[in-house]
Amino acid sequence: MRLHAHLCPRQVLGVRMGELAGRLLELPLPQQNKRLFVFVETDGCFSDGIMVATGCSMGHRTMRLIDQGKAAATFVDSQANPLRAIRIWPSPAARSRALELSPDMPGRSRWHAQLAAYQVMPDSELLAWQDVELTVSLQAIISRAGVRVTCAGCGEEIMNERQVVRDGVLLCRHCAGDGYYA
Repeated sequence: MRLHAHLCPRQVLGVRMGELAGRLLELPLPQQNKRLFVFVETDGCFSDGIMVATGCSMGHRTMRLIDQGKAAATFVDSQANPLRAIRIWPSPAARSRALELSPDMPGRSRWHAQLAAYQVMPDSELLAWQDVELTVSLQAIISRAGVRVTCAGCGEEIMNERQVVRDGVLLCRHCAGDGYYA
């Protein structure tokens, strides 16, 4: 499946992060099971790059957007005991280093320099990473497939144990006052 009509620096960052996560967590990628789970901190081309490299996706319920506006992601080995989570982000010096690596591109933009350099820069120059501990329950996020209830407020189906119980009544998050639309 083709996701984009072009290749951009953020797609390359996403792919490189996904590949590094596989090596650090010692997991074969792209995955054929649902062992790897990833929290992406922005949407767009970056998260599509991670999806291509890892096999994680929102459709497979192995990717979750936690919108922080950052090209960063936390990769979790959901079968490790205890869970192992690694957060990866671009090195603060990656952009300037990309320009240094591409001085022979007259008339080409920083965007082109980044696209070329991000594909060949060593991980240690392009990316930064650290082990982290999750502050959310991965099990609650993954939930149990097939669990469905009906909201007593709007009558809509609620999947994956996302209901809220108020005074003994099952409600969707919107009807419980935690909606994103009016």
